[in-house]
Amino acid sequence: MSKVAFLFPGQGSQKVGMSKDFYDNFACAKQVFEEADDALGFSISKLCFEGPEDQLRLTMNTQPAILTCSVAALAVLRENGLNCTIAGGHSLGEYSALVAAGVLSLADAVRAVRKRGQFMQEAVPVGEGAMAAVMGLKPEQIVEVCQKVEKEGGEAVQAVNFNCPGQVVIAGATAAVNKAVDALKEAGARRAVMLPVSAPFHSTLMKPAADRLKEVLDQIEFHDAAFPVVANVTAEPETKSEEIRALLVRQAASPVKWEMSMHTMIDAGYDTFVEVGPGRVLTGFTRKIDRSKTALNVEDMDSLEKTLAHFKEVR
Repeated sequence: MSKVAFLFPGQGSQKVGMSKDFYDNFACAKQVFEEADDALGFSISKLCFEGPEDQLRLTMNTQPAILTCSVAALAVLRENGLNCTIAGGHSLGEYSALVAAGVLSLADAVRAVRKRGQFMQEAVPVGEGAMAAVMGLKPEQIVEVCQKVEKEGGEAVQAVNFNCPGQVVIAGATAAVNKAVDALKEAGARRAVMLPVSAPFHSTLMKPAADRLKEVLDQIEFHDAAFPVVANVTAEPETKSEEIRALLVRQAASPVKWEMSMHTMIDAGYDTFVEVGPGRVLTGFTRKIDRSKTALNVEDMDSLEKTLAHFKEVR
């Protein structure tokens, strides 16, 4: 019998029209959108389904939008008899995973990530922070080059997303990221490309956002997890509510150890990974991390049917 893990996507997977399929076809998904709209006091549903895209791309909107779509997809999967015994989420996706595990209510989670997005955007003025994806160098080489650039220039730049073999994302002050990109290319990186983001997420420049986020999370009720959620900060399975709360605060200004998180689940015997929510980014990472594992995704009716068909076959 396969061991199933659910993975929840982070920022960057958004697109206008996402999850409309589920809203139209499943009462349980419609209920998720209505609950999120009520909690936020405006229609995140309308933003997901109709845009405009420039509004959907604003961090404080993107984060609750992706979380809502992911939880709607989760409701659809559960209605079809599919569940998991462990979960992980990339950055923002960790909040979706915590809703899935019963640690946070949907209402508290969407309000928290809207604030999280706002705090992250306000921590560094637009244009002063940047991120870049680096391909084809070992993580330790990238860390070393960033440390050297940071030491020489006095401005922050760090490796912040350890996504999969051959792909690490760096973030920091724009000038320092540009210098690091040049230095990494000289060191033999196959590619290093600037990302279209509005802030240097998960770098030490996000510390003010983490401090403000703590105040918000301290007001929210956390429950112990119904099943383990692998934390971005530690790459370890967590179930205790207070530990999870503390790790979420640290997560805003700490690297995302995604590849290590995946190995934690693989080493525990998990062989089937279902990405729940918009996009296929994590499905792609899973295939690069371990091609022998089954990587599926559920974001619309078509992908849902394929995933359900897979489970019917293996049963």
